Amino acid sequence: MSTTRQDLLQAFDALLQPARFKDYGPNGLQVEGRPEVRKIVSGVTASLALIEAAVAARADAIFVHHGLFWRGQDGRVTGWMKQRLALLLAHDINLFAYHLPLDAHSELGNNAQLGLQLGLAASARFGEQDLGFIGGRGDGGHFVDSGALAAHVQQILKRPVVQAGPSQKNIRNIAWCTGGAQGYFESAIAAGADAFITGEISEPQAHYAREMGVAFIACGHHASERYGAPAVAGQVAAQLGLAHEFIDIDNPA
Repeated sequence: MSTTRQDLLQAFDALLQPARFKDYGPNGLQVEGRPEVRKIVSGVTASLALIEAAVAARADAIFVHHGLFWRGQDGRVTGWMKQRLALLLAHDINLFAYHLPLDAHSELGNNAQLGLQLGLAASARFGEQDLGFIGGRGDGGHFVDSGALAAHVQQILKRPVVQAGPSQKNIRNIAWCTGGAQGYFESAIAAGADAFITGEISEPQAHYAREMGVAFIACGHHASERYGAPAVAGQVAAQLGLAHEFIDIDNPA
Protein backbone atom coordinates (compact mmCIF):
# COMPACT_ATOMS: atom_id res chain seq x y z
CA MET A 1 0.00 0.00 0.00
CA SER A 2 1.02 3.62 -0.39
CA THR A 3 -0.05 7.13 0.55
CA THR A 4 0.74 10.62 -0.64
CA ARG A 5 3.37 12.84 0.88
CA GLN A 6 0.66 15.34 1.83
CA ASP A 7 -1.51 12.73 3.54
CA LEU A 8 1.51 11.52 5.48
CA LEU A 9 2.32 15.07 6.59
CA GLN A 10 -1.29 15.59 7.67
CA ALA A 11 -1.20 12.37 9.70
CA PHE A 12 1.99 13.40 11.51
CA ASP A 13 0.67 16.91 12.15
CA ALA A 14 -2.68 15.63 13.44
CA LEU A 15 -0.91 13.37 15.91
CA LEU A 16 1.84 15.73 17.11
CA GLN A 17 0.12 19.14 16.76
CA PRO A 18 3.27 21.18 16.04
CA ALA A 19 1.38 24.50 15.99
CA ARG A 20 1.09 24.25 19.79
CA PHE A 21 4.83 24.66 20.30
CA LYS A 22 7.39 27.42 20.14
CA ASP A 23 10.35 25.49 18.75
CA TYR A 24 13.96 25.91 17.67
CA GLY A 25 13.36 24.97 14.04
CA PRO A 26 10.70 23.96 11.51
CA ASN A 27 8.52 20.95 12.33
CA GLY A 28 6.99 18.83 9.59
CA LEU A 29 8.28 18.29 6.05
CA GLN A 30 11.82 19.66 5.88
CA VAL A 31 12.91 18.20 2.52
CA GLU A 32 10.44 17.36 -0.23
CA GLY A 33 10.89 14.05 -2.01
CA ARG A 34 8.72 11.84 -4.18
CA PRO A 35 4.94 12.36 -3.91
CA GLU A 36 4.11 8.69 -3.24
CA VAL A 37 5.25 6.98 -0.03
CA ARG A 38 5.31 3.24 0.63
CA LYS A 39 8.01 2.90 3.30
CA ILE A 40 9.13 5.08 6.23
CA VAL A 41 12.46 4.79 8.00
CA SER A 42 12.58 6.38 11.45
CA GLY A 43 15.63 7.42 13.41
CA VAL A 44 16.82 9.94 15.99
CA THR A 45 18.87 12.32 13.83
CA ALA A 46 18.99 13.08 10.10
CA SER A 47 22.67 12.20 9.92
CA LEU A 48 24.44 11.11 6.74
CA ALA A 49 24.64 7.58 8.15
CA LEU A 50 20.86 7.43 8.67
CA ILE A 51 20.17 8.81 5.19
CA GLU A 52 22.53 6.23 3.67
CA ALA A 53 20.78 3.47 5.62
CA ALA A 54 17.38 4.74 4.46
CA VAL A 55 18.57 4.68 0.84
CA ALA A 56 19.73 1.08 1.30
CA ALA A 57 16.35 0.22 2.87
CA ARG A 58 14.54 1.73 -0.15
CA ALA A 59 12.67 4.22 2.00
CA ASP A 60 10.47 6.90 0.51
CA ALA A 61 10.45 8.98 3.69
CA ILE A 62 12.56 9.49 6.79
CA PHE A 63 11.03 10.52 10.13
CA VAL A 64 13.39 11.96 12.79
CA HIS A 65 13.53 13.97 15.99
CA HIS A 66 16.57 16.05 15.00
CA GLY A 67 16.15 17.43 11.49
CA LEU A 68 18.51 19.49 9.34
CA PHE A 69 17.43 23.05 10.06
CA TRP A 70 17.69 25.00 13.31
CA ARG A 71 17.10 28.59 14.31
CA GLY A 72 20.24 30.71 14.06
CA GLN A 73 22.35 28.26 12.07
CA ASP A 74 24.50 29.21 9.08
CA GLY A 75 22.23 29.05 6.04
CA ARG A 76 24.92 28.07 3.53
CA VAL A 77 24.65 24.65 1.88
CA THR A 78 28.25 23.49 2.23
CA GLY A 79 30.11 20.64 3.93
CA TRP A 80 27.97 18.22 5.92
CA MET A 81 24.75 20.04 4.97
CA LYS A 82 25.50 19.69 1.26
CA GLN A 83 26.30 15.98 1.71
CA ARG A 84 23.06 15.22 3.52
CA LEU A 85 20.84 17.29 1.22
CA ALA A 86 22.51 15.96 -1.91
CA LEU A 87 21.82 12.36 -0.88
CA LEU A 88 18.19 13.07 0.02
CA LEU A 89 17.57 14.91 -3.24
CA ALA A 90 19.42 12.39 -5.39
CA HIS A 91 17.17 9.61 -4.11
CA ASP A 92 14.00 11.73 -3.91
CA ILE A 93 13.46 10.93 -0.20
CA ASN A 94 11.12 13.00 1.97
CA LEU A 95 12.47 14.17 5.33
CA PHE A 96 10.01 14.77 8.17
CA ALA A 97 11.30 16.16 11.48
CA TYR A 98 9.48 16.94 14.73
CA HIS A 99 11.41 18.30 17.69
CA LEU A 100 9.47 19.49 20.77
CA PRO A 101 6.17 18.00 19.56
CA LEU A 102 7.84 14.59 19.57
CA ASP A 103 9.20 15.13 23.08
CA ALA A 104 5.82 16.16 24.43
CA HIS A 105 3.29 13.64 23.09
CA SER A 106 1.58 12.07 26.09
CA GLU A 107 1.76 8.46 24.88
CA LEU A 108 4.16 8.14 21.94
CA GLY A 109 6.64 10.95 22.58
CA ASN A 110 10.22 10.67 23.78
CA ASN A 111 9.36 11.41 27.41
CA ALA A 112 6.39 9.03 27.51
CA GLN A 113 8.35 6.27 25.81
CA LEU A 114 11.42 6.71 28.04
CA GLY A 115 9.13 6.47 31.05
CA LEU A 116 7.66 3.26 29.61
CA GLN A 117 11.13 1.78 29.13
CA LEU A 118 12.13 2.66 32.69
CA GLY A 119 8.87 1.49 34.26
CA LEU A 120 7.86 5.00 35.32
CA ALA A 121 4.33 6.41 35.29
CA ALA A 122 3.80 10.16 34.96
CA SER A 123 1.25 11.86 37.21
CA ALA A 124 1.96 15.48 36.19
CA ARG A 125 3.90 17.70 33.81
CA PHE A 126 6.29 20.56 34.59
CA GLY A 127 8.63 23.08 33.02
CA GLU A 128 8.44 25.32 29.96
CA GLN A 129 5.72 24.20 27.53
CA ASP A 130 4.95 21.33 29.95
CA LEU A 131 7.67 19.19 28.39
CA GLY A 132 8.85 17.60 31.66
CA PHE A 133 7.18 14.52 33.17
CA ILE A 134 7.07 13.69 36.88
CA GLY A 135 5.74 10.63 38.65
CA GLY A 136 7.06 7.42 40.13
CA ARG A 137 7.49 3.73 39.57
CA GLY A 138 4.58 2.19 37.76
CA ASP A 139 4.40 -0.61 40.32
CA GLY A 140 3.97 1.87 43.16
CA GLY A 141 7.33 1.05 44.71
CA HIS A 142 10.43 3.14 45.19
CA PHE A 143 14.18 2.97 44.65
CA VAL A 144 16.16 2.48 47.86
CA ASP A 145 18.53 5.28 46.89
CA SER A 146 19.68 7.32 43.91
CA GLY A 147 22.42 4.81 43.17
CA ALA A 148 19.81 2.09 42.68
CA LEU A 149 17.89 4.37 40.30
CA ALA A 150 21.07 5.17 38.35
CA ALA A 151 21.90 1.45 38.08
CA HIS A 152 18.37 0.75 36.84
CA VAL A 153 18.61 3.44 34.13
CA GLN A 154 22.03 2.16 33.08
CA GLN A 155 20.79 -1.43 32.84
CA ILE A 156 17.72 -0.54 30.78
CA LEU A 157 19.43 1.87 28.37
CA LYS A 158 22.62 -0.22 28.17
CA ARG A 159 25.03 2.67 28.50
CA PRO A 160 26.92 4.33 31.39
CA VAL A 161 25.20 7.19 33.18
CA VAL A 162 26.52 10.21 35.06
CA GLN A 163 25.12 10.69 38.56
CA ALA A 164 25.48 13.89 40.55
CA GLY A 165 24.14 14.83 43.94
CA PRO A 166 23.59 12.92 47.17
CA SER A 167 22.94 9.21 47.56
CA GLN A 168 19.43 10.09 48.63
CA LYS A 169 17.25 7.41 50.22
CA ASN A 170 13.78 6.27 49.17
CA ILE A 171 13.51 7.81 45.71
CA ARG A 172 9.78 8.07 44.98
CA ASN A 173 9.16 11.27 43.02
CA ILE A 174 11.10 11.04 39.76
CA ALA A 175 11.15 13.76 37.10
CA TRP A 176 12.45 13.25 33.59
CA CYS A 177 12.85 15.14 30.33
CA THR A 178 14.82 13.63 27.47
CA GLY A 179 17.73 15.05 25.48
CA GLY A 180 19.46 18.29 26.43
CA ALA A 181 16.99 19.24 29.16
CA GLN A 182 19.47 19.95 31.95
CA GLY A 183 17.95 23.45 32.15
CA TYR A 184 14.73 21.85 33.46
CA PHE A 185 16.43 20.67 36.65
CA GLU A 186 15.37 23.63 38.78
CA SER A 187 11.77 23.27 37.59
CA ALA A 188 11.93 19.58 38.49
CA ILE A 189 13.14 20.45 41.98
CA ALA A 190 10.33 22.98 42.36
CA ALA A 191 7.86 20.28 41.27
CA GLY A 192 8.98 18.09 44.18
CA ALA A 193 11.36 15.64 42.50
CA ASP A 194 13.68 13.42 44.52
CA ALA A 195 15.65 12.71 41.34
CA PHE A 196 15.82 14.04 37.79
CA ILE A 197 16.71 12.07 34.64
CA THR A 198 17.74 13.67 31.36
CA GLY A 199 20.22 13.16 28.57
CA GLU A 200 22.96 15.65 29.38
CA ILE A 201 24.53 17.43 32.34
CA SER A 202 26.24 20.82 32.31
CA GLU A 203 28.60 22.24 34.93
CA PRO A 204 26.00 24.12 37.03
CA GLN A 205 23.71 21.14 37.54
CA ALA A 206 26.26 19.19 39.58
CA HIS A 207 26.34 22.04 42.10
CA TYR A 208 22.55 22.37 42.15
CA ALA A 209 22.21 18.65 42.83
CA ARG A 210 24.58 18.76 45.79
CA GLU A 211 23.16 21.96 47.24
CA MET A 212 19.49 21.10 46.79
CA GLY A 213 19.77 17.45 47.81
CA VAL A 214 18.20 16.14 44.58
CA ALA A 215 19.91 13.50 42.46
CA PHE A 216 20.70 14.29 38.80
CA ILE A 217 21.15 11.42 36.33
CA ALA A 218 22.39 12.04 32.78
CA CYS A 219 21.88 8.98 30.59
CA GLY A 220 22.91 10.30 27.17
CA HIS A 221 21.08 12.58 24.76
CA HIS A 222 20.75 9.97 22.03
CA ALA A 223 20.04 7.09 24.43
CA SER A 224 17.16 8.97 26.04
CA GLU A 225 15.56 9.82 22.68
CA ARG A 226 15.64 6.49 20.82
CA TYR A 227 12.02 5.60 21.50
CA GLY A 228 9.69 8.39 20.36
CA ALA A 229 10.48 8.40 16.64
CA PRO A 230 9.79 4.67 16.06
CA ALA A 231 6.66 4.83 18.22
CA VAL A 232 5.15 7.71 16.24
CA ALA A 233 6.31 6.54 12.81
CA GLY A 234 5.17 3.01 13.57
CA GLN A 235 1.68 4.13 14.56
CA VAL A 236 1.25 6.40 11.53
CA ALA A 237 2.61 3.71 9.20
CA ALA A 238 0.12 1.19 10.59
CA GLN A 239 -2.69 3.74 10.27
CA LEU A 240 -1.88 4.36 6.58
CA GLY A 241 -0.87 0.82 5.67
CA LEU A 242 2.82 1.64 5.10
CA ALA A 243 6.00 -0.28 5.81
CA HIS A 244 8.15 1.06 8.65
CA GLU A 245 11.67 0.35 9.87
CA PHE A 246 13.54 1.96 12.77
CA ILE A 247 17.28 2.34 12.20
CA ASP A 248 19.33 3.25 15.27
CA ILE A 249 22.60 4.99 14.39
CA ASP A 250 24.67 4.63 17.55
CA ASN A 251 25.85 7.83 19.21
CA PRO A 252 27.86 7.95 22.46
CA ALA A 253 26.68 11.49 23.26
